[in-house]
Amino acid sequence: MVMRSGTANNRVIAGVVVGCALVVAVIAVVRLDTTGDSGSGLGPEYLYDINELAKVDPGLIIYEESAGPLNTGFEAARAIAVDSEGSIHVAGDKAVRIFKADGAYLDLVELAAEPRSLAVSGDRTIYVGFKDHVELYDRDKHQLAVWDSLGHKAVISSIAVAGDDVFVADAGNRMVIRYDRAGKVVNHIAKRDPARNVPGLVIPSPYCDVAVSKDGLLRVVNPGRHRIEAYTFDGDLEFWWGEHSTGIRGFCGCCNPVNFAVLGNGHFVTCEKGLVRVKQYDSDGGFVGVVASPAQLVSQVEFRICNTPQECQSPGFDVAVDARGRVLVLDTVKGVVRIFSRKGSGQ
Repeated sequence: MVMRSGTANNRVIAGVVVGCALVVAVIAVVRLDTTGDSGSGLGPEYLYDINELAKVDPGLIIYEESAGPLNTGFEAARAIAVDSEGSIHVAGDKAVRIFKADGAYLDLVELAAEPRSLAVSGDRTIYVGFKDHVELYDRDKHQLAVWDSLGHKAVISSIAVAGDDVFVADAGNRMVIRYDRAGKVVNHIAKRDPARNVPGLVIPSPYCDVAVSKDGLLRVVNPGRHRIEAYTFDGDLEFWWGEHSTGIRGFCGCCNPVNFAVLGNGHFVTCEKGLVRVKQYDSDGGFVGVVASPAQLVSQVEFRICNTPQECQSPGFDVAVDARGRVLVLDTVKGVVRIFSRKGSGQ
């Protein structure tokens, strides 16, 4: 359900905040332990069968794997992006590797440090996010710019480029910074501001993704609130969608989704960590179907629900889409890209 922002929604926002506080309080008492060995004292009726939650009705799965896994060659793969020509860029270790749409290797951009996020603009400029700053490279591997540091608390988790604007999600400082293409700060978005009815980002673990949707609004994941929020470039919160649920239509755990991408029709592809699920929603946040189930993406022993960041330290998968409508899932554990196409598309 889409929720609209504005003065009339003050009580809604307050309710969300109170609800989140109650969830945190309950989590502090009740831990999802499938054996009871943690000594919670609760009966089996309070325990979740993780294997059951990982099962997905085959009728809901609307994509199929359309190509073999693309091996990135990275020990620590971090982020994925696709450029205007369909080339696949993957950041990891201390480099960005570039592949053709069919998976053939193209090129390597060497970096001085480990990257955390990645974006490619329409002119194919490569934006690399490190922990506290952004660097720009061209396709000839030349460094074009190094932007100012955001400080020791910064954790740059995502970058989105739209025209003359660059949006950088800083999970450490819990906000999105809007830059111009020269690296000058224009304004801040999603930072807590009661006067503007912006409740602020809840980020228990270092994930906060951003993208500009087809309607011209910036989408920002608010993972601790289990929703995706829509902002104007000036920072006005317009609406949001998403719900906390272990059901397939919602987002489970302490902080999901961790990453998302926008399809050409304005639909969203989301990715969750812990119980790894990749799903599609329409432009209003309505559930469309499953791209890939947990059983397709990870081994059974890796299934788990994480209610606090301490319970789930596994890295979140990243996701991108290309002009053909394919969904590219970066397995950050195995360092491979899994490629999914809509069933019946013939791709």
